[in-house]
Formats: sequence, structure tokens, C-alpha cells
Amino acid sequence: MAQPTDIKTLPVGARVEDTFLVVDLRDRTMDTGDVYTILTLGNSTGRIPTEPFWPTRQTEIAGLRKGHVVQVIGEVATFRDRRQLKVVSLRPLPTESVNLITLLPSIGTVDRYWETLDRWRREIRRSSIRAVVDLFYEDHEFRARYEQCPAAVSGHHASIGGLLKHTTEVAAIARTIARACGADEQLVLAGVLLHDIGKIESYTWDGIFDFTEAGRLVGHVVLGALLLERRLGEQHPPLCTDDERKLLLHFVLSHHGKLEWGSPIPPMTLEAEVLHWADNASAKTASVAEALQDDDNFPEGRVSMAIRRLDWRRLFRNGVLDAPD
Repeated sequence: MAQPTDIKTLPVGARVEDTFLVVDLRDRTMDTGDVYTILTLGNSTGRIPTEPFWPTRQTEIAGLRKGHVVQVIGEVATFRDRRQLKVVSLRPLPTESVNLITLLPSIGTVDRYWETLDRWRREIRRSSIRAVVDLFYEDHEFRARYEQCPAAVSGHHASIGGLLKHTTEVAAIARTIARACGADEQLVLAGVLLHDIGKIESYTWDGIFDFTEAGRLVGHVVLGALLLERRLGEQHPPLCTDDERKLLLHFVLSHHGKLEWGSPIPPMTLEAEVLHWADNASAKTASVAEALQDDDNFPEGRVSMAIRRLDWRRLFRNGVLDAPD
């Protein structure tokens, strides 16, 4: 199979002819009342917006929706120092003619992440806590969904397998912090492995990354707590004590740290605090690393433009690691 066009490295002026996913479609209204449309096209390497489809070109994109697949011919141009695709020709393709998952960003093979998490999971010696974790991580159906689920629909770890990679990063960070501050490392690891289980019910990756209905109405934090409660309620006799159940639920419900960040309760144990900051560190560093790799953020050299999803911060490419010894 031919390699997809590498969107991130396309230079201005490059001719493009390939199959893309319609990741987004935004209509804008002009002062005249007429409507123009900007598409965001993507594949497994990244995304790029199109130039506007002005009112005279609306028939070319009639009926297009997010998640549709299109064959595109065009040329890379710029507008306000940002690349965009000047589309010469666009032809919708039957969805069934393309394996949609190949058009989505992916972390690639997941074996190394499972090997790491499973090895660390075996270090949980408290039998009741280990049994709760194994309810999920010994479930083949859960593993199959978890290893494909993105960690977000956009932003950090928004890729096939992103949730598994994110979980591994959070575990690595949390284990180190737990040792440094004297937290219960086994309990922290259990919290890491359970904190994002709700995302498999909150997100969909069938064509595009998006929220399920439950994900929009309830959110992955509460969905995770409900999933944990449901699975524990199915076990007779109970796998853990009531105190242990409450501590594990607390990990899920508090890991975002604050109500305004999506947690109905803030961390109230040392172990929950460790999980919150490890989760935050994985997400934030991944977002910065991804932004640093995006040339569109650096139109004028080593200092980026203000980046919206990083709270309008500017980033600096120091180049130290690229310098010769």
C-alpha cells in the first residue's frame, strides 16, 4: 500500500494528490450574507485546512460531512503565515472503499506498551486491589478497545492507541513521584490503570475521533466511575472492601483535579494527588512536544506564534539537542 502524503512536511508549492478524511467542516457567513466553507483534511500524518470554498464553489462540497473520504488534487499555499491546501479537484469516495482507521493518526504497534503495563501490574501484590484492576486488564474485549482508543478527540495523544501510550506515561511518572513522596506505589498504579477507563465509552474512532452521546452528556470521568461501580457490583463475593472501593472510585472521580477541569471532587489522598499531577504532566508535555514539531507554529524562526491550546503561550525551539558535540 502506498504511503500517505506526509502533511506535516509538505512545503509551500507542493502538489498534492491523495485520499483524505474530512476531519472538520466549518461554514462562515460573509457580510453579504453569503456562506463560505473551510474544510480540514487529514490522514495518519496530520491535518491541513483548505482555502475557503467561496459561494461560487459550494456545489463542489455539497453533501460533504465530517468523516467523509475524499480524493483531492491541490497545491499547498499560505495565508497569514499558515499553510492551507488550495483545492483544484475534490471527489467524494464511498466510505466502504477505504479502511478509515488507516487515515487516522496512530501510535503504531502497541506491544511495548502492553508489555510495560502488564509487568508493572504484576507488581501489585495486594490481592484485592490487583483483582479489581484485573477485572479490566485481563478482559480481552476491554484490551482490544483500550489499545485502539485515543486519549482525546483532539490535542494530547489524539491517535489510535493514544490512550494506551498516555496510560503508560502516566504510570511511569506516577511511580517515580510516589517513591519520592512516600505514597503507596501499588495503590497509585491501580489508580493510573483505572483513571481513564471511561474513555472507551466516551470516545468513538469510527472514521473520525469524536464523542459518543454518553461522552457528551456525562463525560469520561463519571463514565469511568459508573463503569467501575457496575463491574464491581457484578462480582459475588465482592473483590475488595468497601474502603478500597471508595479509594479506587476516588482516583477516577478526582484525577482532573478541579470541578472546572472536569472532576466532581478534588484529590483528597496523597495517592490521588500523585495521579492528578502525573496525568497532567503526560498531557501537557505531549501537547508541547507536538506543538514544537509543527512547523506551522513557527513562521518566523525559533519563537512560535501564540498557541491557543497551550493557553496562548509561545514556545522556543532551543536546538541544543540538535547541535554537534
